[in-house]
Amino acid sequence: MDSCSDRYTYERPRGAAIKAFAEAAWFPAVLFLGILCFFAPALHAPKPHHVEVVVAGSADRVEGELRARYPDGFDVTPVDTARQARQAVLDRDAFAGYVTGNRPVLYVAKGNGASLEQTLTGAFGRLRGGAPVVRDVAPTARKDLLGSTVLYFAIAWNIPAYILATTLLRAVGLDRRRKLLAIAAVAAVFSLVGYGAGVGLGYFDAHPAVLGVAFLLSTAVATAASGLAPFTRQFLPAVGMTLFIVMSIPTSGGAVPAPLLPEFFQDVHAVMPLANAVDALRGVLYFDGAGVLKPLLVLCGWIVAGLALLGLDHARHRRAGEGESAPVDDPAAETPVPTALPAQRHHFGEPVPTLTGAVTGAAREPLRGAAVVVLDGRGRQLVSTFTDGQGRYAVAGLPEDHLSLVASAPGRHPEAQRILVRQGTPATAEFTLRAREGVLVSG
Repeated sequence: MDSCSDRYTYERPRGAAIKAFAEAAWFPAVLFLGILCFFAPALHAPKPHHVEVVVAGSADRVEGELRARYPDGFDVTPVDTARQARQAVLDRDAFAGYVTGNRPVLYVAKGNGASLEQTLTGAFGRLRGGAPVVRDVAPTARKDLLGSTVLYFAIAWNIPAYILATTLLRAVGLDRRRKLLAIAAVAAVFSLVGYGAGVGLGYFDAHPAVLGVAFLLSTAVATAASGLAPFTRQFLPAVGMTLFIVMSIPTSGGAVPAPLLPEFFQDVHAVMPLANAVDALRGVLYFDGAGVLKPLLVLCGWIVAGLALLGLDHARHRRAGEGESAPVDDPAAETPVPTALPAQRHHFGEPVPTLTGAVTGAAREPLRGAAVVVLDGRGRQLVSTFTDGQGRYAVAGLPEDHLSLVASAPGRHPEAQRILVRQGTPATAEFTLRAREGVLVSG
């Protein structure tokens, strides 16, 4: 009997420690793998992939030379005149317009990104006929030397919107309608402040339509994350940060323009809210609104998808006779979660216990390895822990509520208690477990 008891008291805490480590490590592991799979493959070696260009003149010769140097790098469309080649770039139907002749001309747009402009200039400069005369038909603002400033403002409207959605999940005093109104209000404030900063600092020119793009981006991300939360639950951080940060930033087309990304990442670019916001901002700021409709429709699609998920969750809870879904814990927001602690060891910087206590036998002997389970008001398990060699236990991160506690140990009758946990006031619960009749137990 003694050996079985020892095996119980030592192996169960070890299993709890392994579980605690897994719960702490899975989220960083997902981010690590996501960054490894998206940032390096997308950005490490930018080169043309099916870049749309138009050619006025000897289109077949130009296409052949480009294909020989850059297989699958360029898709060439012939046009009749230099004016059509220039207009195709302004209309965003092509990223470059090339005019052959004794003195070739290359129309490019720095508004698509300086690195794309440089790549196009280098590629067409190697063709027969020599280096072309380069004409920038869509220059950027004076302080936007690389044509990438829109990315940094878009990130400012993107990531905080995701964080807003996670913090609103804990606002249990707000119903769904008020949470959506809060999203709209915060998105409006973000849009106004970001727009004012960009114009005031000279990073982009004053175009009121920027406000609309910024509002749609923040609203799309926050609404979609809110809709995903009830279905992803504790996995929301992994899903949300993968979608709106890990997948979005390298495929945004800001640091590396989309035509220089591998084809898979171009496909991701086509559907991500951040990437479409960058495309829309470039269309508004540098191309007089050309090519803006499609990215705006994508942003609206994310909003509709988020609203649909919220509606589905509402219908699901209404059928079950429940109200609002329970708050979702998001470790990215650094909100404490119920956690088992070592009963006797609390160093500076470690969580402060909100519940402590001891489990003893009828003779007041400490019971090592006794299980203590904490349940919320609905009977859902919040955390479980085991007592140490002195029969003591400790738990941190419990919500302010009436909670139920159950203590148990092999060969003993379990005992339950109900306590009130208040913020800032550590709670204590002591248990005395009596031996079952006819059962030999060891403390």
